Amino acid sequence: MAGRAFCAGADLSAGAKTFDYAARDDGLSTREGAGNPVRADGTTDYGHEAVRDGGGRVTLRIFESLKPVIAAVNGAAVGVGVTMQLPMDIRIASTEAKFGFVFARRGIVPEACSSWFLPRIVGIAQAMEWCASGRIFGAEEALAGRLVSRVVAPEALMPAAQALAREIADNAAPVSVALTRQMLWRMLGADHPMEAHRVDSRAIWARGRQGDAREGVLSFLEKRAPHFPDRVSADMPDFYPWWQPRPYA
Repeated sequence: MAGRAFCAGADLSAGAKTFDYAARDDGLSTREGAGNPVRADGTTDYGHEAVRDGGGRVTLRIFESLKPVIAAVNGAAVGVGVTMQLPMDIRIASTEAKFGFVFARRGIVPEACSSWFLPRIVGIAQAMEWCASGRIFGAEEALAGRLVSRVVAPEALMPAAQALAREIADNAAPVSVALTRQMLWRMLGADHPMEAHRVDSRAIWARGRQGDAREGVLSFLEKRAPHFPDRVSADMPDFYPWWQPRPYA
């Protein structure tokens, strides 16, 4: 933890052109060398790579992560400073943290895929209140609204986040954690519990045959710390990733 803020949001120093990327002359109008999405006749190619929101690129990468992600939030977390946290799995806030979905107050809309993540985390009514008002709110309101799972004193913030990370790393099988993370997130969009049953059944069957399951049971019976042999890089079950289209499945 360093500095006064987690992330204070977008740099507004470009003034009125801040969010008008096509009008910017600082390279943002041609993001990542993708070219200009504005056609010669003035219309916009909304499918153009340069139109893609940079915050969304970040949150999608976090969403795809095989490791659990813990946010330790100190100071201000505003705009993309809060939306980038939404695909993270656990958020712990300092008592001095402040949050704000301020987009409507800047004449824009929530970004970084937050229209998908936020209602799933806090519910539609709370999400709409925060986004429509655009107001800044403190850590206790964030806790009451279920945006964060815990509020601690500033000096306890990093120790609390590190202790939780250590608890996971020392006691849980990495492949199981990676698989569970994707199961929980992906099921948020499922339209029937049967989808979860299919994935649960495959995962229990596959994991039960791997070394981690044997070690998990033996370490419990022998009252010792586990030493899980399976690795995320090599031992994910053969049905993973189950949500991607396959020729036949």
